[in-house]
Amino acid sequence: MTETTLSSVASRARLRDVTLRDGLQLTGKMLPTEQKVALARALFAAGVPDVEIGSMARGDLVPPMANTLEVIEALTPEELEHSWVWVATPRHIERAREAGARNFQYCFSASDSHNQANIGRSTDASLEAMPAAVALTEEVGGRIQLCIATSFTCPFEGDVDPDRVIAIANDERATGASDIVICDTLGQAHPGQVSSLIRRVVTETPTREIVFHGHDTWGAGVVNALAAVEAGAAVIDGALGGLGGCPFAPGASGNTATEDLLFALRPDWLDPNRFAQLVAESERLLTDLGEPNRSKARQGARSNAAAFPWIVATTG
Repeated sequence: MTETTLSSVASRARLRDVTLRDGLQLTGKMLPTEQKVALARALFAAGVPDVEIGSMARGDLVPPMANTLEVIEALTPEELEHSWVWVATPRHIERAREAGARNFQYCFSASDSHNQANIGRSTDASLEAMPAAVALTEEVGGRIQLCIATSFTCPFEGDVDPDRVIAIANDERATGASDIVICDTLGQAHPGQVSSLIRRVVTETPTREIVFHGHDTWGAGVVNALAAVEAGAAVIDGALGGLGGCPFAPGASGNTATEDLLFALRPDWLDPNRFAQLVAESERLLTDLGEPNRSKARQGARSNAAAFPWIVATTG
């Protein structure tokens, strides 16, 4: 694919910001409901089309997610149309939809060992429960994604066979999922692996949108995202400042930074002013959390190369 063609494809890819779930879940600090709602609205106002607003994981196991139901209840129906909630069981969906949620990431791992550590059951048990999850979602006119964690590597088992991922995507129990989320949970994949697996999912599974969820553990987050888009992914996940990681996956670090992905992808809605809004939101959040800001684009935006239109001026 030529540079011009890649640029055209990349600009059509949509970004979903996952700061409020995957970003926060490893911080150990629960943000107040009002602050989470304000951040979701700031992301929407800046132009981000979709936001992951929380997780139904148990609050005693993942404390930063304990007020997810309150966040759902505080958002408007219009905002919830573009909001996603992480779930792992039909019961999660029952509780979240009672609060108003309509869009769900039904997530489990390709590797049994990680699924046991993360969710407390085998991969097959998660698949067995998915038809009930789909039915509950359809009852409220919502959307449900098949989210396959550890699609490339597992912290306990090592490399994951791509055929296993394809088999899960094609499993009849996953029928009804609107999208398939392919996750580089540990950030250990390289662009060749990402391109190969995404192409296989696009060509060998029922027609559904493909989402790529990557981490930047080994510094390949952006290039992996570009490889995924070129191979056919329609949506890319990112978190402000590269925040995040899985508390049940040793070796996982932050998500690929939303700022870095947007600067590379250049979606049609993004301009320097909207980019500056996101940089400011990222800085405020990570300062409040006491977390390092890993975004290279944010670092560049605060440089002194004043002639570049994407520079964000420092005030005060």
